[in-house]
Amino acid sequence: MAYFDLTGQTAIVTGAAAGIGESIARRLAASGATVVVADLNASGAAEVAASIGGGAFAVEVDITRRDSVESAVSAVLARTGRIDIVVNNAGIGGKAAPIWEQSDEDWSTILAVNLTSVFHVCRAVIPHMRERKYGRIVNIASIAGKEGNPNMTGYSATKAGVIGFTKSVAKEVATDGICVNSVSPAVVRTKILEQLTPQQVEYMTAKIPMRRTGEPEEIAAVVHFLSSPDCSFVTGQCYDASGGRATY
Repeated sequence: MAYFDLTGQTAIVTGAAAGIGESIARRLAASGATVVVADLNASGAAEVAASIGGGAFAVEVDITRRDSVESAVSAVLARTGRIDIVVNNAGIGGKAAPIWEQSDEDWSTILAVNLTSVFHVCRAVIPHMRERKYGRIVNIASIAGKEGNPNMTGYSATKAGVIGFTKSVAKEVATDGICVNSVSPAVVRTKILEQLTPQQVEYMTAKIPMRRTGEPEEIAAVVHFLSSPDCSFVTGQCYDASGGRATY
């Protein structure tokens, strides 16, 4: 018996042209899913989809725009006829600065990319999942959403929002065969670290009992279970993937 088997399922992974999203896409594809590499970076998404193979394909989407998200979902349904798994991974670190140096645009941008996008995607796919009485949604949050990192007010606030949003939506669809969970990584070795100062990276790494950053593949492993049929009595949860760093 193969555990966490995803054969025949369609999985959408946002922000999958690089980093954690790419690792998640590769992991789900290796388990049998037809993976949709959804990203604003159309060329990068196409390259990843081509390298994954196994029926994977790219969809260009601006997750901050309702019309773009709905168009992408419609395109996936037209091609595969089903959406079983959605991983809301796309996000940005935002401007690294204290609050008094943050602009209205800094704040509105990170809210749109990290939080409102999750609302757009979930609202677009859940009616289809409810109709089929099955679905798995995994939202990528962060330990920053639990502890709050200095000079990252927007990031910390949006990731806390993702956790709360996940718990709320999970209860709304708990009797519809849909499980909605989140994953909170600590600092992971991806290009998003380039948006932060060395001091911020050191601050976050020093708080990890394992004394190292995580690897994208380690996050993908957690997401894999939460995306599978085996995750049948787990919903509304936030799984830490933090090397031991957590406050609750």
